[in-house]
Amino acid sequence: MNENLIIEAQGIEKSFDNLKVLKGINLSIYKSELISIMGASGAGKSTLLQILGTLSKADSGQLFINNKDVSKLKGSELAQFRNKEIGFVFQFHHLLSEFTALENVIIPALIGGENEKTAKYRANELLARVGLKDRVNHKPNELSGGEAQRVAIARAMINNPSVIFADEPSGNLDSVTRLEIHQLFHNLSKDFGQSIVIVTHDKDLASMCDRSLFMKDGIFI
Repeated sequence: MNENLIIEAQGIEKSFDNLKVLKGINLSIYKSELISIMGASGAGKSTLLQILGTLSKADSGQLFINNKDVSKLKGSELAQFRNKEIGFVFQFHHLLSEFTALENVIIPALIGGENEKTAKYRANELLARVGLKDRVNHKPNELSGGEAQRVAIARAMINNPSVIFADEPSGNLDSVTRLEIHQLFHNLSKDFGQSIVIVTHDKDLASMCDRSLFMKDGIFI
């Protein structure tokens, strides 16, 4: 397999009861690509993202992430793979309210077995990179929506994942903050060589991506 190929999905299908949501999706994603997936509600975007992120299982098809056949991974092995190889950013930041920005960012690293000193050093670097150098000891209720989302992005990057999946990451933000988050994703893709896949309704965000894919009725069109 091409060493620059981060994700290879072939014939991905998924149904819920009698409703076929994904109808044979094929998708290749390469290192440092910034990709948007667009489409109307119900097109299958979030379902596809859940499967690509190994949070849900396809009914049929193959999925390789960083040359690994994830269909063969189960239980703790799959959880370890997800922790190391995949980062997630959602519309709502899902930060733990009792922890500081720094503590929220290091959690995936500690789960992955990293020592606390190294994890904190990396987290401080990332928080500075996303513009929060002076907010590392603030808790989520002391941060703006945009700042909280930046913490979530730093958390997604802490383990140097092969790919970051973002589901409507700017959908809950005002127009100025939304543009800042869009630019941040663009910069992280280019500066870190980070592969990022974003489900979005935002045409401005899609226009900043290397590729924009459009889903309708469970397929790319």
